[in-house]
Amino acid sequence: MEAAQVKAHYYIAQLDKELSKYPKLNQFQAATGVPKTYLALGGGAFLFLMIFFNFAGKLLSNLLGWVYPAYRSFKALETPEKEDDKQWLTYWTVYGFVSILESFTDVLLYWFPFYFMIKTVFLLWLMIPYFNGAVTVYTRVLRPFLVQHRDEIDSSYQNLKTGVSAVASEFSANTAGAAQ
Repeated sequence: MEAAQVKAHYYIAQLDKELSKYPKLNQFQAATGVPKTYLALGGGAFLFLMIFFNFAGKLLSNLLGWVYPAYRSFKALETPEKEDDKQWLTYWTVYGFVSILESFTDVLLYWFPFYFMIKTVFLLWLMIPYFNGAVTVYTRVLRPFLVQHRDEIDSSYQNLKTGVSAVASEFSANTAGAAQ
């Protein structure tokens, strides 16, 4: 039991050190006397319970899957390094794939207990660089599929592009003719 307490104090100290980088949290702590770690842990627990009991689970899960990665993508684009760009491009590719799959299976998945909790944990696994979940899904699932079907996808894309171009030209000609 004592070892668990030592570990908990260590992680709380690490969290406090990380949170100290944010002036607003330091101001909150100074104004209220409530440690910023309690605010962060309490907020995290509140979000966990909201998702766990499915009070706005879909909204919170989708926000989590978008807000942090969108900000990290912005920061990555602002740096000269390419590795962080690749990481977040991979995340967005996998996120889009998962979102499309979810749109086809949502009628069934929403009936599973704790679906949004599982989805949230999965999204965290995808986005947290330590786990590299997006890279794992990309290299094991998406990339092999895309490499295998590359020619078919390119051909379908060209056909779609040609069709849309033809419809746009016809629409433009009809609109110009009607305007005269």
